[in-house]
Amino acid sequence: MDKLKILVVDDESRMRKLVRDFLVKQNFEVLEAGDGAEALDIFFGTEGIALVILDVMMPKMDGWQTCREIRAYSKVPIIMLTAKSDERDELQGFDLGVDEYISKPFSPKILVARVEAILRRTSARGVDEVLDAGGISLDKAAHIVTVDGRQLDLSFKEFELLTYFMENQGIALSREKILNNVWNYDYFGDARTIDTHVKKLRSKLGDKGDMIKTIWGMGYKFEVG
Repeated sequence: MDKLKILVVDDESRMRKLVRDFLVKQNFEVLEAGDGAEALDIFFGTEGIALVILDVMMPKMDGWQTCREIRAYSKVPIIMLTAKSDERDELQGFDLGVDEYISKPFSPKILVARVEAILRRTSARGVDEVLDAGGISLDKAAHIVTVDGRQLDLSFKEFELLTYFMENQGIALSREKILNNVWNYDYFGDARTIDTHVKKLRSKLGDKGDMIKTIWGMGYKFEVG
């Protein structure tokens, strides 16, 4: 079986080596770039990159712009690394379609755990499993969502969130439970991350967005009718 390719983008060679060594131990193939421009050359010139680990502060082209360029063409999972812990930066990252957000300094083992969790969720879905509810059809294997036959353009995390809602139809879900299951147990963000994603998901679903009910003081419930 071919090794999964991961692109690590950071202007600090020591940081790239640290991340690379831990990923290689887990049998990943690692590609490296020292800035955003180089990262785009590698990303668009290499087939089958499964995930991108992207630093925010870099010369030539920063992580935000690099993320925008990738997201214009691909929904590949992206993990952002940053020395900043500003909440606005985190929310900006999620608005751009970032899947995970890790502040430096971080544990390489935690980073690898998150990489593996994301890749499990993208590749280990049931082969033929399709969820249908109230005109929404979600194909896990193909990673496609349609509303009344019209295909939606959802980010990776929006897809994961909708999947979790549809799999737990009619069940009240706390924000903590959603964080644990969609962002995995070791995510250290807060509830506003969920609220931001729910708002965007509702908007993309249009009239069907009303199926995601807010339970004040607790969380959300997906309900048809």
